[in-house]
Amino acid sequence: MTPDGRKVLLHWLGPGEVFGGAALLESPSTYLVSTEMVMDSWVLVWRRKTIRELAAKYPELMENALLIAFDYMTLFVAAHVALVSHSARERLAGVLVSLADGFGKDVSGGVKLVITNEELANAANVTPFTASRVLSEWHRSGAVVKSRGGVILSAPHKLLLHKV
Repeated sequence: MTPDGRKVLLHWLGPGEVFGGAALLESPSTYLVSTEMVMDSWVLVWRRKTIRELAAKYPELMENALLIAFDYMTLFVAAHVALVSHSARERLAGVLVSLADGFGKDVSGGVKLVITNEELANAANVTPFTASRVLSEWHRSGAVVKSRGGVILSAPHKLLLHKV
């Protein structure tokens, strides 16, 4: 959350992905982020003592945790590079294509994402106004179909064709 109370989306987690890895640390720490479910789901939870005992008994758990931490670092480096070297339109296109590949649902006419303009804006590091304006342009070009419940990505190849 920002100081003014806006939610900032850093990363979408898919089925089977891990969160709360700080529980593996010896001392409790303040979580820098939180996780929110957007649909009915199940979560498996271990208490700190239990997961630390399992990691001591099975070193592969700690190795997996380090690999996950490395993956997150890779994601954040890529996001920073995109922020400093890609246009708002390119970042928004990248988010749409990435989310469609990972979380989209195939529907008639393309791949549907249940996501708001604000969530897309946060993920692409653009303002909600910019996200709305670019999505409207893409809607007119046939690249996306905007709906109240999200966006249908109908022609990803058209996302970067028309730069304004």
